[in-house]
Amino acid sequence: MIAESKHQGGSNPMEQFVLLAKSAKGAAAAELVKQALETPGVYVFSELLDMQSIKDLASDHKQHWELLNLFAFGTLKDYVEKRAQNLVPDLSIGQRKKLQYLTIVTLSEREKCIPYQTLQNELDIANVRQLEDLIIEAIYAEIIQGKLDQSRGFLEIDTTIGRDIRKEDIPVITNTLESWCDACENMLVALQNQIERANTEKSQKLQRKEALEQEIANLKKTVKSHSQDGDDVMADSREAMGVEKTPSKKMIKKGIRGSSKLFNK
Repeated sequence: MIAESKHQGGSNPMEQFVLLAKSAKGAAAAELVKQALETPGVYVFSELLDMQSIKDLASDHKQHWELLNLFAFGTLKDYVEKRAQNLVPDLSIGQRKKLQYLTIVTLSEREKCIPYQTLQNELDIANVRQLEDLIIEAIYAEIIQGKLDQSRGFLEIDTTIGRDIRKEDIPVITNTLESWCDACENMLVALQNQIERANTEKSQKLQRKEALEQEIANLKKTVKSHSQDGDDVMADSREAMGVEKTPSKKMIKKGIRGSSKLFNK
C-alpha cells in the first residue's frame, strides 16, 4: 500500500489563539490552551508558549502549562508518564490522536524506516489495522509524507512537518548546520580540484595529440623528400648507362673508314 499526502496551502490557524492569548488570563488562558491542542492543523506551539498570559499558567494552572509543553516537545509515552504522576490532565480523543501524530514526527527524526512494532509501542496501539489507519490519516493531514510497507511491516518516511525547538537544542542544531556547511565546502573544494585535474589532463592530451600530429607530418615530409631524391638518383644512373652503351656518330663513321682502308690494302 502506498499513501502520499496532498500539498495544499492555507493560513496559520495558530494566529487566532495568539491574538486571544493577549487578553486571556487564568482559567480563560487554560481553556485557550485546551482549544489549541484540540484544533486540527495546529502542530507548532512556540508562539503560544511565548505569550506572557500563557507563561503565567506555570503557577496557577500548571497541568495545562505542562500539557502544552508536552505537545510542543514530547511524545505520547511522555504523556503517559506524566499522567501517572497527575502532572497533566486527561486527553480528549482529538488531543490523543494529535499527540500520536506528533510522536510519529519525533520518531522519524531517529529513523526513516520505522517498524510497525516500534510504532505500536510508542503510540499505544495494539491492532495493526488501527495503526495503518492512523498513519494514513496523518499522511492526508499533511503531517508526514511516506508509504506503508505492509509486507515488511515498516513505515517509510520521506518528509514530515517540523516541531517546536527547545532553546537548549539550538546549539546542537547550530553545530549540525555548521558541520553540514563545512562538509559542503569540502565537497566543493574536492569538485573544484577534480575539475582542475580534468582540465589539466585534457590540455596535456591535446598537447600530446598536436605533437604526435606534427611528428607524423614531419615524417611524411621526410619520406617524401627521400623518395624524390631516390628517383633523381635512379634517373641519373639510367642516363649515365644510356651514354655508355650508345656510340656516337663520329665513332661509327670512324669505324667504317678504318674498315675500308683495311680492305683497300
